[in-house]
Amino acid sequence: MPHHNPTSGNPALRGGLLALLAAALFGLSTPLVQRFGQGLGPFSTAALLYAGAALVALFQRRGAGAEAPLRRSDAPRLLAMVAAGAVIGPVALAWGLQRTSGASASLLLTLEAVFTAVLAWRWYGEVLDGRVKTAVALLLAGGALLVIDQGLSGQVQLLGLLAVAVATIAWGVDNTLSRGVAERDPGQVVLAKTALGASVTGALALAWGEPLPALWAALALLAVGATGYGLSLRFYLLAQRRFGAARTGSVFAFAPFVGAQGAFALGERSGSALMLLGGLFMAAGIVLHLAENHAHEHRHEALDHEHAHSHDDGHHLHSHSPMPAGPHSHPHHHGTLQHSHPHAPDVHHRHPH
Repeated sequence: MPHHNPTSGNPALRGGLLALLAAALFGLSTPLVQRFGQGLGPFSTAALLYAGAALVALFQRRGAGAEAPLRRSDAPRLLAMVAAGAVIGPVALAWGLQRTSGASASLLLTLEAVFTAVLAWRWYGEVLDGRVKTAVALLLAGGALLVIDQGLSGQVQLLGLLAVAVATIAWGVDNTLSRGVAERDPGQVVLAKTALGASVTGALALAWGEPLPALWAALALLAVGATGYGLSLRFYLLAQRRFGAARTGSVFAFAPFVGAQGAFALGERSGSALMLLGGLFMAAGIVLHLAENHAHEHRHEALDHEHAHSHDDGHHLHSHSPMPAGPHSHPHHHGTLQHSHPHAPDVHHRHPH
């Protein structure tokens, strides 16, 4: 059997690139939501975004056997993800974007990484060493500067920014919950979450009596939702699969910088010295986190589970007859194994430190 040396390369690189791609798509969506959502209610905006995400998820299904399917036991987690990430998060963001600048709101979304990292540490025991803690502290300091900056701009701006902060907390909870289904078929997860989210927020929009959107605004928000929420969520789940919730959330902090640049390209000129300083703190935190390289001697205990895998990663040593080519999914057993190589807190590396 061909055997891949797990010590070659850094496994966080692929996860980091996936997280950056997810971040770029989501980051660009923030100023676009602000532009096309003007005059719409927050529930209507969220419903259109997640309806677009659900539509694109319909075309991302893979054949049976390629990914582990969702199970009935995943339903409570999915419902909690919908409540936090598909209702509270986007509704708070849509409300806040109508009351603060797109650039400052985009940058404040970096705090999502802080909440995700802390929750992943508390819920999953993911390792946060000195480098990661320093990165989180820098991100938090940058977010505090943005709050001060908007507070000096007036109470209405501050209320809008506080609503965006509520969105970051909700999405931090959502990100951490999604770690539990990251090994499931991402197409099924995205479709289930976005379809439920669109249904709930759409029903709330009707109950609240929000005005119907114009056709062009609805189409624009559907397109933004397809890329900035649907595709972005898929790439985010794949990144979590590679190197855990905390690190994916931290790399995802690149999204606000994309959003701030997008707001600037759309003509917004709301920058200030405090905003620039906050952005620099956040950039330093991202760079510091991406420079992490975690490797040591570790032991894998016996484990039975199901997820998509291939047989060239140094961990999946079971045999098939015939041997399948490429990634596939089925329940499988891991025997005990001890070795040393660069790794991240993925499903196979949750050992204590």
